[in-house]
Amino acid sequence: MNDNNTNAAQNRSVAIWLLTCCGLVFSMVVLGGFTRLTGSGLSMVDWQPIMGWLPPLSDAEWQRVFEMYQQSPEYLKVNSHMDVEAFKGIFWLEFLHRLLGRTIGIVFLIPFLYFLVKGHIKAREWPRYLLMFVLGGLQGVLGWYMVKSGLIDNPHVSQYRLTAHLFAAFLIYAYMFWVAMSLLFPPAGNDKHPWYGKTLALTVLTSITIISGGFVAGLKAGKIYNTFPMMGDAWLPPGGMALEPWWRNFFDNITVVQFDHRVLAVTTLLIIVAYWFKARQVELPARSRPAVNALLHTAVLQVALGITTLLLAVPVVLGVLHQAVAMLLFTVTLYILHSLRRV
Repeated sequence: MNDNNTNAAQNRSVAIWLLTCCGLVFSMVVLGGFTRLTGSGLSMVDWQPIMGWLPPLSDAEWQRVFEMYQQSPEYLKVNSHMDVEAFKGIFWLEFLHRLLGRTIGIVFLIPFLYFLVKGHIKAREWPRYLLMFVLGGLQGVLGWYMVKSGLIDNPHVSQYRLTAHLFAAFLIYAYMFWVAMSLLFPPAGNDKHPWYGKTLALTVLTSITIISGGFVAGLKAGKIYNTFPMMGDAWLPPGGMALEPWWRNFFDNITVVQFDHRVLAVTTLLIIVAYWFKARQVELPARSRPAVNALLHTAVLQVALGITTLLLAVPVVLGVLHQAVAMLLFTVTLYILHSLRRV
């Protein structure tokens, strides 16, 4: 096997490992949504990043953990009816969420060290992978910072911290996905495709729409105005600018937050439809064409899911699917953007 074939095989192995990690991060985001929607996210009131691999293993240990939870504002203000058996139902989801986060760290670190020793990852390249690992660790810290906001007085996490936690997950995912694509699809030239700028703008718009969804989730804004396209009897109900200073309404006012997400979602869909129509008349790289079709299909599915989730007042399964398809849509835009970077 010549050097080119050897390098291609090594790059493919590293890319498969990175895509496996992407799949786990994808699962982490979905499980995080399920944890939030089932009201399980505040069930663990301490954080043990090193020793937290094992759940309670005895009745006495379960009782100890439950007594800690009984001191939390969520128990005192929301779940005071719970006994230890009911508590287990919400504890397990949050425990699995944290366990998956630790598992991702192991799945990343061990192959990284292996590939480094075997020379699949060159010395000049290892800082980018180290950065991925550090970002993953910081994401765990950010997750606990988010949870702590719901353990003080108000039994709800800060929408700012929740959105930051979601954004960080997408950032880590995007970074690993981009590096994996670069290993699988080496540059074919040195010039960006003329549509690279348009696709970058579309990727940014999609990301902003997803971030706005984080504020909707954090404020539980999907629980109000469960009508579409109007919000009740108006396009924008009264009280839209009730908070001072005015800019707080875009992040703290549940009516405006839902309105913003609606507008961004519909705008993103319309732009994707226009993008798809125009792209049919443009010469694109071979791997871009099916991805552009997938972009349209995924965007339509996402908006349909979003509207249905809203009309039904956010049932858990639809809420989780809506979050999962958001990440899928983000993945497709990234893939198209990467295919146009150097052609």
